[in-house]
Formats: sequence, structure tokens, C-alpha cells
Amino acid sequence: MWTHKAWPGRFLPQPLPAKERLRAYAGWCNAVEGNTTFYATPARNTVTTWAQQTDPDFRFVVKLPKLVTHERRFAGVETEMRAFLDALEPLGQRAVLWTQLPASFGPSDVDALGRFLRRLPTDRRRAVEVRHPAFFTDTRSTSLLEATLTDTDTEWVPFDTTVFFQRPPTSEAEQDAWTKKPRLPRRTRALTDRPIVRYLGRDSVEETVKGWRPWTTVVANWLHEGRSPTVFVHTPDNNDAPALARRFHDDVRALVPGLDALPEPDPVEPATLF
Repeated sequence: MWTHKAWPGRFLPQPLPAKERLRAYAGWCNAVEGNTTFYATPARNTVTTWAQQTDPDFRFVVKLPKLVTHERRFAGVETEMRAFLDALEPLGQRAVLWTQLPASFGPSDVDALGRFLRRLPTDRRRAVEVRHPAFFTDTRSTSLLEATLTDTDTEWVPFDTTVFFQRPPTSEAEQDAWTKKPRLPRRTRALTDRPIVRYLGRDSVEETVKGWRPWTTVVANWLHEGRSPTVFVHTPDNNDAPALARRFHDDVRALVPGLDALPEPDPVEPATLF
């Protein structure tokens, strides 16, 4: 997402035309999760505007349609996938195809996943997020999935919610996330040269920052190994997400001084009546 109800006037100018919002967001961060594509394939000309609003090194991690991953579970989706891939073509290799799977997708389904991944264009980066507990707690299931992903040059995307679930929710936003987010062990192993991490903190900035400290070390090590990671920082309400993402980046730069700084966002003028 590159816009949020709490961001205009703080991180984004207000008012701002829809076709300029991604450009403003890209002044804060150099990657974005594409969640709207889960619900509908965008028009190709819409995706073209995304490409035009961002620099060539800006990264899009774009979620595959729900129909493909959740409803049909890769069966009979050739037409839908052709339309999806055609729509994303303006982004070229900047787009990562993100396959987010439901908790019901378990070890017995890995073969279907493998067949699907092998049919994807070889020049498209791909990543998979799983939520079935066996993939995290059963050694054979972990190895089966890792082998399938490695064979297709696909990254395993961890969604780290361990800090969030350390204590009960204390706000409406935390309560909502408590009922919806997966509760799984933290995973820090990368399979490709482009690892992707999704991290969920708390309403408390202090707890969120304390909770991501293990990731700053992991990410710094990946950079030293020559990998190029992408990290997304979430909180239950995401009100401060752009600023938190930049703070995480600064924490990593403290460990890897050669890491490029994020772009400097344009100043946001306070809203006025006229």
C-alpha cells in the first residue's frame, strides 16, 4: 500500500491526486507491497502509471490474485495468470510475484505449488508466503518446501509476528490484528539473493523498534553476503509505517555504513482552508 488515511498531511501532501500518491510515497520508501492486486487485476494502463511514478530501482512486491491462490489453488488459472502477467508487464523485473497462501495450504499441496511456479516466466522474480504451522515446526515439511522453492529460484517470505503476540492487545487496532494475523515462529533463512521480510510490531514504537533488532543483524549479514533484501515494517494501524521503515533502514545502515540512504521525501505543507 502507498496510501493510508493517516498519512495525508504527515507523510503525503494533502490534497493529492490518485495518480501522484505513489510518487509521494516513493519519496519515503523504495519498495511497496501490492495488496490491491489480491482482489482484482489492475488495468495495464494503471500499472503503467505506477512505473512512471517511481525510479527504475523501486521494488514492487505484488500479491497474486485471490482467485489463483485461495479459491482455485492453482488449478485452471492459465487465463487469469496470463491477464495478470500482461497487466504487470510495464513494471518489468521490478515486480516480484508474491504468492501468499492460506493456512489451509499444507505440505500435501507443495507439489501443486511447484508445478505452478515452474510455469511462471523465468525472468520474473517470485516469492511465497506460507502460513501452515507444519512448514515451521516439522523438519520434513520445511525441507520439502525449501527444496521446491530453491528448485524454482523462489524466495520464502517470513511474516514475523512474534513480537506482536508477546502480550495481549491493548487497542482496537491491536485487537483486530490479533484475530487476523498468523501466529508462527520467526524464520530468518534466505533462499535467494533477494530475501523479503514482513515484520509486524505493536502500537508502541518502543516495542516495535526493540522487536526488530534481531532483523537488523540478519539483514546486515545478508548485505555483507551480497544479497539485496527488502523489508516491510507494519504496525496494527500502520499510521507511522513510513517513518518506522526509514528508522529500520537507519538502524541497518549503522551496521552497514556503505548502504545507500533512502530518498529524501519532499516536505509536506500543512493543510490549509484555501
